[in-house]
Amino acid sequence: MPNKVYASANAALQDIVKDGQTLAVGGFGLCGIPEALIVALQQTGAKQLTCISNNAGVDGFGLGILLETKQIKKMISSYVGENKEFERQYLNGELEVELTPQGTLAEKLRAGGAGIPAFFTPTGVGTLIAEGKEIRKFNGQDFILEESLTADIALVKAYKADKAGNLIFRKTAQNFNPVCAMAGKISIAEVEEIVEIGDLDPDEIHLPGIYINRIVLNAHPEKRIEQMTLKTEV
Repeated sequence: MPNKVYASANAALQDIVKDGQTLAVGGFGLCGIPEALIVALQQTGAKQLTCISNNAGVDGFGLGILLETKQIKKMISSYVGENKEFERQYLNGELEVELTPQGTLAEKLRAGGAGIPAFFTPTGVGTLIAEGKEIRKFNGQDFILEESLTADIALVKAYKADKAGNLIFRKTAQNFNPVCAMAGKISIAEVEEIVEIGDLDPDEIHLPGIYINRIVLNAHPEKRIEQMTLKTEV
């Protein structure tokens, strides 16, 4: 079995990242984002990247740091409302954006990872989402044909991995991470703990190691809260 554990996020990326690649990046808001891998991606200096991710981080954190250095050419996302730099670049024509309904985005990635080239969905019928896409009726209802997504590299975050790449996620931090890993030709997992093969209960594994090519330990992630609401003193 090949050694999947790399000494650092930089080491895991240095020989595979190139300009113009497409990357699938896990996370939902700031929950479950592969923060160390994103920093390492920025440090590669790769440009003209297409990033598939539910959102684009925030200013100064997550994918937001790649927007600041203008390394992202295009975002394929479903929600981008927490990033002022994203807004500025889009309104100035510096950034391409392909807005995709959230469930459709998840299914595009899952289907891509399963080798399914396209699928029909009712989501987006009668909206801008449907423009230029094939529409067919099934049982009297219109459906849009959506093409699946794959990526050159997937960056994902998990709680625990064994050395074979089997992953366990924690609660809502699972979010888009499994489908991103499935869709990547080379998938890298950033985890908080690495254990020996056989230490994980097979029934507790959320994503089998066949989808993971490389593993990076980040034992002390920052885990920011995207929006903090505090009780007002009376």
